[in-house]
Amino acid sequence: MYYLDSKIENLYRIFDQNERKGYLRLDLNENPSGLPQDFINNVLKEVDSRFVGQYPETLHFTEVLANYLGTDISHLCLVNGSAEGIRYIIQAFTSPEGRVVGVVPSYFMFQVYSEMYGRNFVKVPYNEDLTMDVKNIIAELTEDTQLLILLNPNNPMGNVYSEEEFERIMKVANEKQITVLIDEAYHYFYPGTFINYALNHEHVFVTRTFSKLFSLAGCRLGYVAGWPEGVKMVQKLCTPHNTNAFAMLFAEKILETPGVLQNLIDKFNEGRKYLIDQLDANGYAHKGEAGNFIFIKTKTDAEKIVARMKAEKKILIKSYPNVGEFGTCLRVSIGEKKCMEQFVKALLEIDKTIE
Repeated sequence: MYYLDSKIENLYRIFDQNERKGYLRLDLNENPSGLPQDFINNVLKEVDSRFVGQYPETLHFTEVLANYLGTDISHLCLVNGSAEGIRYIIQAFTSPEGRVVGVVPSYFMFQVYSEMYGRNFVKVPYNEDLTMDVKNIIAELTEDTQLLILLNPNNPMGNVYSEEEFERIMKVANEKQITVLIDEAYHYFYPGTFINYALNHEHVFVTRTFSKLFSLAGCRLGYVAGWPEGVKMVQKLCTPHNTNAFAMLFAEKILETPGVLQNLIDKFNEGRKYLIDQLDANGYAHKGEAGNFIFIKTKTDAEKIVARMKAEKKILIKSYPNVGEFGTCLRVSIGEKKCMEQFVKALLEIDKTIE
């Protein structure tokens, strides 16, 4: 007989079908400038008909990545963007009605996947001043909690955890046998990382993506790092040939071509400094010490600014409601200086003309 899973039928999703060509895209935490065109052209010289016509092979790039990270391939699983790895960790390491703890707001797919599989997603909210007290996280780590999800840095809040804070959390998680997932999608925008926990301890995963600083959002590639037996469980859920040959080729060249990664980091840092300096000079409160995004408290109506940015300036940004003491504010992706110059000019012009 016909059947439809009620969890899927009742699942709330928003599907992005917007046409974004021709806009300065500061709304989805991508690199708005992308990779240098000459670098792209050089990489594509290695693409021939067999490269396109054959299924992708993952062993070579997994070895390249393992060497880059100072580990071995048994600790890594390549996935189709880190969201795929997150989904499989929730599926494999929690049970129906199982308790999953995560901070909010954060990447919404943590909650979506939990609801998709019938898990109980427990929300730990931020304080009014947009800080996260780890005592509030630890308070939710009950004996029946199966998975704790942390983000370092967090999207969209931009906060990070110190080593001391993370050690406090891990102590309780170990005592209560809770698997810990740390999403590091925004690694490289902030120097801190907890990947050594995933490589040296059981029941700890780190997920990362090549969509952000590496500028490969259009190719879809990420990875799960963890202890070998845990990684095997994630691999069991992966579809055959789940990663993209183009993505692996580009990621390999970024990792192994001298100067490419550092150039991306330097351009981002220059753009971030320019943006923050301009916001400070013009009296705008802002929040987001890490990641490639920032909250901005506007002087007038944030939602009207978003609409006018798109209609008049061909710039895409987002507004967020109820962001603590900021109220409804802007969330803007950070890119290189020329992109930030374009955004700041438009912000200063539009914000002062809204009543």
